[in-house]
Amino acid sequence: MSTITLKLSKQESSRLYEAFKDTESKAPAYADWQIRPEGCVITCYTSGKVVFQGNDAEVYASPFQQQNAVILPQGGSDEVGTGDYFGPVCVTATIVTNDTLDRIQELGVRDSKAVTDDLIRKIAPELNELLPHSTLVVSPSKYNAVHASNNMNAIKAKLHNQAYVNLSRKTELPAFCMVDQFAEKPVYYHYLKNEPTVIRTLHFETKAENKYPAVGAASILARYAFLQFMDEMNRNYDMQFAKGSGAPADACARTLVQKYGKEKLGEVAKLHFKNTGKL
Repeated sequence: MSTITLKLSKQESSRLYEAFKDTESKAPAYADWQIRPEGCVITCYTSGKVVFQGNDAEVYASPFQQQNAVILPQGGSDEVGTGDYFGPVCVTATIVTNDTLDRIQELGVRDSKAVTDDLIRKIAPELNELLPHSTLVVSPSKYNAVHASNNMNAIKAKLHNQAYVNLSRKTELPAFCMVDQFAEKPVYYHYLKNEPTVIRTLHFETKAENKYPAVGAASILARYAFLQFMDEMNRNYDMQFAKGSGAPADACARTLVQKYGKEKLGEVAKLHFKNTGKL
């Protein structure tokens, strides 16, 4: 049985109701109406959200579907920190359901790159409580050790896979799980050829953070973990480590080496970045 949630205009929901009003049943709380054509239960909520549930949900929803149709429940995963010289790589996999979709939309969940760090710090704690999730944090020193035998995309593939494996041990994964694509599907699974457990039911799409609520939520949670790690680094080294990999990161690296010596660089930075060569 599948569930499809659409936001319909009043004209569209009225047209749908008129077509099947002879199958109307008692509407649940916060709903204007509910109809039960063969193979599907269709509920129109006062918010304008219309939920199609059943084996034939796709059949009844298809005339109204657009690119922003939401398939629920859905899993999503995303990574943060791979473009930052300093700090960890963080990957989160999470699940959004019909019960949590409205709230995460109210919170303004979308790609973390389009959300300020202040807002992430504000909304992420609630998302951590609201959504089942798994977050992996790879420290710079661990990253450098792993990178000696794995390229960046191999590391990301293994982290995404492990995040879903961990999540599957907490709860059942939805039939629909999306990865914000960084490698073609065959390449992604090639990187996992020696992994003991592989989640093989994933979908891949570029720029998925703003298309799929679960990927957007994963992006926010991964960014929050990254910010928390950076906060701890700042306290431990009495510095403000620069984000990204531009000139501010170069200046920060020089300051770190002057204060603590070059041997400390591998504890806070990804050494294969060009910033190390510049330094």
